[in-house]
Amino acid sequence: MADWIFSIVDRLGAAGVGFLIFLENVIPPIPSELILPLAGFRARTGAVDAFWVWPAATAGSVLGALVLYGVGAWLGYERLHHLAGKKWFVLSSQKDLEKGYALFERHGGKIVLLARCVPLIRSLVSIPAGLARMPLWRFTLLTTLGSAVWNGLFIGLGWVLGENWDQVEGYVDPVSKVMLVVGVLVVVWLVLRRLRARNAYQGQHRR
Repeated sequence: MADWIFSIVDRLGAAGVGFLIFLENVIPPIPSELILPLAGFRARTGAVDAFWVWPAATAGSVLGALVLYGVGAWLGYERLHHLAGKKWFVLSSQKDLEKGYALFERHGGKIVLLARCVPLIRSLVSIPAGLARMPLWRFTLLTTLGSAVWNGLFIGLGWVLGENWDQVEGYVDPVSKVMLVVGVLVVVWLVLRRLRARNAYQGQHRR
């Protein structure tokens, strides 16, 4: 993947950085902690336009986030709430979904802003924002601010570290893996909880 990222950045410059960050937001396994420090290093050497690399990366972040926001808005809370009432839907109950929706209604702005600086979650948070129909202007503004901080930090690290830019991934990669494991465990827990509640409900009605 590193070679592929190198080729895109070297061929397209700042536009390539924006394109890669767009993909990273839509397809989270593509690591921004690899793309951005490389972009910073390339900007330092003059291979990438230093003036445009940060705006391009941030624009890619916002566009990718808007795609996932659109997915959440298309699905919609009412439709998901209806699906959560189906027996085959094991990710969440309607009650859990209602609690999550209420939490996002109260603290959605903080969640979107802070999540932009958390690996993996920074991409996925756009979906609940769409589900909750957070005002688009507010979502875009918060996403731009949070993404600008994240992108600027990692581009700056790549600039400072120079040829050692790849050390950044070594520090962030364990955090990304931990977040991925936590995410998988949460999904497994939700499924088991949902199945346990369903079995208990069925058991009570058999008596």
